[in-house]
Amino acid sequence: MVPFAGWEMPVQYEGVIPEHKTLRTDAGVFDVSHMGEIEIEGPTARDLLQGLLSNDVDRLAVGDAQYTLLTNEGGGIVDDLILYRLGECRFLIFANASIAGTVHEWLRVRE
Repeated sequence: MVPFAGWEMPVQYEGVIPEHKTLRTDAGVFDVSHMGEIEIEGPTARDLLQGLLSNDVDRLAVGDAQYTLLTNEGGGIVDDLILYRLGECRFLIFANASIAGTVHEWLRVRE
């Protein structure tokens, strides 16, 4: 366990290689309770995200999620995110807790 943005977070249990093999042969769960949540909703939400994220937002059906990157103007990475499509014009982003405020501000000034 290590401190992370005010949380105690497990980093690994048995080691990187055994965990990787387990995820490849069985299953894993990723706990997002420690992450920042940002909801984006409205008629331009899809267009905003399509222009700022590395993956194609249109590949998400309602209820789907994808791991993606929030990029800056030069194509660099602001943060890695999990994006959920909650509705046709409604999305939920899980951002790393330590940078959630930066992600929120990055999205806000570009809407």
